[in-house]
Amino acid sequence: MSLLEILNHRRAVRHFDPDKPLDNAVVKRCIEQATLAPTSSNMQLWEAYHVTDRNVLEKLSHACLDQLTARSAQQTVVFVTRQDQYRQHAQAVLAFEKDNVRSNSPAGKQERRIRKQELYYTKLIPFVYSRFFGLLGLFRKALAQSIGLFRPIMRQVSEGDIRVSVHKSCALAAQTFMLAMSEAGYDTCPLEGFDSRLVKKALHLPYDTEINMVITCGIRMPDGVWGERYRRPFEETYHTV
Repeated sequence: MSLLEILNHRRAVRHFDPDKPLDNAVVKRCIEQATLAPTSSNMQLWEAYHVTDRNVLEKLSHACLDQLTARSAQQTVVFVTRQDQYRQHAQAVLAFEKDNVRSNSPAGKQERRIRKQELYYTKLIPFVYSRFFGLLGLFRKALAQSIGLFRPIMRQVSEGDIRVSVHKSCALAAQTFMLAMSEAGYDTCPLEGFDSRLVKKALHLPYDTEINMVITCGIRMPDGVWGERYRRPFEETYHTV
C-alpha cells in the first residue's frame, strides 16, 4: 500500500474477528519497525509489551474497562515509558556516538565532537531528566527563565515538561507501530480508557514505568469501524505563515 492507503486503512477498530488469529512474528516485526521512530535526544525511553497469552489478555481486557475492542483483541501491545532508565540509555547512546564520530567524522574534528557528545550525555541529559519530587524541575525552570532573559533557551524543563517529552517520543513509536500493522493488513485500536494500576499489575511492570498506550490488535469485523471518519475542516487546522 501507498502511505495514503495505509493512513486511510488505519482506523480505531472496536470489534475484532475471533476466528482470525494474528501471526506473532508479523506483530513483532511491526514493533521492531516502531523502533525506527524518532525520540528526543535519541534516548528511546520506551518499551513495548507484546501480549499473546490468553490469561493476560483477559486481565488487560478488564483493566481496559471491558471494552469490546479489548475483549475481542487477538493480541495487545502496551507501550510504556522508562524515564527511570535515562542514565543507562544515555551511556549507551554516548558509546554509540563515539564510534559513530570516529567512523564518519574528519580526523581533525573527532576530538571536539566527542567532547561535545560527552558533555551532552554525561552532564546535560542527567541534569534535565533527573527527578526529585518536582524540586529539581522548579530549579531548572527558574534557571531557564533567568538565562532566557538574555538569549533563546529551551524553557520546557520542569519535571512535568520532561515527562511530557518522554511520552511524546513513546507516542511516535506507537503511531509508527499502528501504521506498520496497517501495512501488514492488521488492525489496531489505541486506548486511553484503562486502569493504569491494573495494566501494570497484569504485566508485572516496575513501579517507575508509566503506561503510554494500550493498543488492541486483530482483524476487523464488519461492525468494527463505527461509520465514517470525522476530521475538522483542513482550513481550520492548516495555517501558513
